[in-house]
Amino acid sequence: MTTIHLSSTEFLINSISITFPVSVTKLISSLDNDFRTFKAKNNTIFTWDDLGILGYSENGEFIDSLTLEFEPDAYDFSPKQKFSGTFYFNDEEITSYYKDHKSERVELFEGDDCGALVQHNISAWFDVNDTIISAIEISNYEPYQRSAGIVEDKYTIKQLAEEQITFTDFGFKLSIIEELMYVKELLQPKFDIYEFAKWYKDRKIDIDEEGYEPIAEVVQYFKDLPIPKKLASEITEIYQDGGNDIYMNLAPFSGGSESDWDIELSTDAKQFPNLKKVTLCYAKEHVYNEFVAMGINTEWL
Repeated sequence: MTTIHLSSTEFLINSISITFPVSVTKLISSLDNDFRTFKAKNNTIFTWDDLGILGYSENGEFIDSLTLEFEPDAYDFSPKQKFSGTFYFNDEEITSYYKDHKSERVELFEGDDCGALVQHNISAWFDVNDTIISAIEISNYEPYQRSAGIVEDKYTIKQLAEEQITFTDFGFKLSIIEELMYVKELLQPKFDIYEFAKWYKDRKIDIDEEGYEPIAEVVQYFKDLPIPKKLASEITEIYQDGGNDIYMNLAPFSGGSESDWDIELSTDAKQFPNLKKVTLCYAKEHVYNEFVAMGINTEWL
């Protein structure tokens, strides 16, 4: 029976120390020589049918990763038997450890809902479907960087070396950001919630779970975002709609039903001398009347 140990100090298969890539010869000495090979387009697959183990090799001489099959597929290279050995992680059976230590699961790629257990620079990634573990893939650990390819300070709020607009009403500020950032593209960077979630380091922002309500870190970003006073003259119109980019980035799945960004005060409009028209769907009734009193062409959406 195959026995595997992975801890902070070692990775052993049947008491033999293994590092990836491992030579086929060494792996045979650790397992057995009762295997077959399958030449795929980009690699060679070594199949230990009786052990329920697959080995993947780019050059056919060294194996880069192993897969323990608990629910073998029906591919030509799939093992004929399930993995029936024992895999210990920190001296505890690994599937039990995985279920009992959710906080230790490490995300290996974007959208990784299963996660891996990592020790000794080796990752054991779990392929899980409806709580059933179908396979464990073992390879060198390569840390996943959510922010890869994004400029490090892209969404860092920078203080302006010029005069900026002071807002008293957050809902009004959001309408101005919509015009300057998404319509006229004068305010940079153009905020993208999915990119921001990858860039943000303090915690993992799960948009699929959190996107039905305003996401706190995004709200704070727009509250803190400075807007140069020189751009005030660019605003001639405000058009509120539930599908505006600004709202879709605050709460992508809200359906535009939020009241969090209602305009409650009209006083900020005085800072925009060329504002001639507003179309409202997020505003208090008295704000509508005050805009009209200012001589601004005002209508409800």
